[in-house]
Amino acid sequence: MTVKEGETSGDSPGSGSSAQTVKLGGPMAWYALFLVTMTTAMSMVDRQILSILAPRIREDLGIGDAELGVLYGAVFGLFYSVFSLPLGRLADGWVRTRLLSISILGWSVMTGLAGFANSFATLAISRLGVGIGEASSQPAGMSLLSDYFPKKQRGMVTSAMAVAVALGLGGAIGLGALIADGWERAFADGGAPLGLKGWQAAFLVAASPGILLSFLLLKLPEPLRGLSDGALSKPDPAPFRASLETLVGILPGFVWLEFARRKAPVKLWIINIIAAALIASLAVYLAHWTDSLRPENPVAVRLGGLELTGNALQWSISGLGAYIVICWMQTLALRDRPAFAVIIKQPSLALVIAIAALQSVVNYGVMSWSAVYAIQNFEGSQTAIAVQFSILITLLGIAGPLIAGPASDWMNQRFKSGRIYMALFALGLSPFLAFFVFNAATLAGFFGWFVFYSLVLTMWLPPIYASLLDLVLPRMRGAVMSYYILMMTITGMGLGPYAVGMISDVNEGNLGDAILSVYWVAPVIVALLIALIWRMPKDEATLSQRARDAGEPA
Repeated sequence: MTVKEGETSGDSPGSGSSAQTVKLGGPMAWYALFLVTMTTAMSMVDRQILSILAPRIREDLGIGDAELGVLYGAVFGLFYSVFSLPLGRLADGWVRTRLLSISILGWSVMTGLAGFANSFATLAISRLGVGIGEASSQPAGMSLLSDYFPKKQRGMVTSAMAVAVALGLGGAIGLGALIADGWERAFADGGAPLGLKGWQAAFLVAASPGILLSFLLLKLPEPLRGLSDGALSKPDPAPFRASLETLVGILPGFVWLEFARRKAPVKLWIINIIAAALIASLAVYLAHWTDSLRPENPVAVRLGGLELTGNALQWSISGLGAYIVICWMQTLALRDRPAFAVIIKQPSLALVIAIAALQSVVNYGVMSWSAVYAIQNFEGSQTAIAVQFSILITLLGIAGPLIAGPASDWMNQRFKSGRIYMALFALGLSPFLAFFVFNAATLAGFFGWFVFYSLVLTMWLPPIYASLLDLVLPRMRGAVMSYYILMMTITGMGLGPYAVGMISDVNEGNLGDAILSVYWVAPVIVALLIALIWRMPKDEATLSQRARDAGEPA
């Protein structure tokens, strides 16, 4: 069904009876952009606050850097990425404003749980709960904004999401340090309410804004799905059932029931079983190898008589995540051949996902430890350095995307793959700047180089986000954002913080070299970007035909 801007056609197909026509790029669109940006920022605060509180948590709970990396990355990342798939599918069929409202309320409650944690296990439960709650944030948020603004403004819209990331990162570091430090000063002589430590109070404060945002999102109008692309999506008769089927279709064991129900060919069974065996074997090997690198490996989790070190937990979670990726791809091929043809088999989209996944190894590895590096290596109070760092990454994280988003839109309208040149500039130059940042001799030198480094680095997100949305049909936006999250989380969040923490432990706390070590992926990223510049125009031109050839209705 084709519509024009400003037309109304009753209820939104596949979006529930509350959907309505909104003016593309109008006042309500900007209000929606503000709410979704704040939601994304809060998700980053609740996700990242652990990094600045790490020294306090490590001292109180008696765990190492690698275990903190597991908490920050793999524990959160597994549940975040796994649930992004069914919740992304739900975002493609249900009311996105309601989904976002419920989600932020849920993850805020789980962030608050960390305020009462007194063990690694309780913190792990809190982190996995935050991961599940945040899983719908990007799929539902990006899908929602894609129907509030015209297609030509997607670079600008996605730059707002990158700004939200900066606000969240800066807010987490500054807020966490100030609250923890202030709490400890206020109760230096004891008598803190419920015996809470400063880092626990910081978690409780970080959880509170989500309640207000949840209410505001619930009242936000749901726009017609597909309006900005000129064609409304067809109704989704059972979005919750489809979401549940997506979840069942990716869980170990249950995926085989899905294969049997859909009469999957023998080839899929063989690939799945062999992949499970290889991944399990590799996880066991990596757990033993990384255990051998340290003289002591704290036990992170006890399951009955089974004790898992932080390394064993890391590789078990990473292996499970890798297996889930394979399960999701296989069940997508059985359930939705057009989506499989567009999302999995399209070369350009595969390149975008690979670039984002590898760069997220760098981003999470660098950003999760940079503030800790500055605190450990330069003179000054922990809180003062943290606040300076938070102000810098917030301002630069806003400036970079706000420059890159509109600039990449302008470039894309004037020559083929214009947006990708912006990403190539950012990801090609930033590794060289990182070397100067983490070899600076003084705090002033560190912050001085960090200004250039952060400004350039943050320019990669808007063109990558916009490219993801351009390379799929409107009904597939939630699914492709979930795929992006899955790959970004398993590789980046799952490996980046852990790798830096592990290398730091092995090298007796040399965080600078550990942080720079993740940049070994930079040459591969640059090569993939060059390939994407060449391939993307062809795939964009054949997008609709690719979907129709796989069975998508005209």
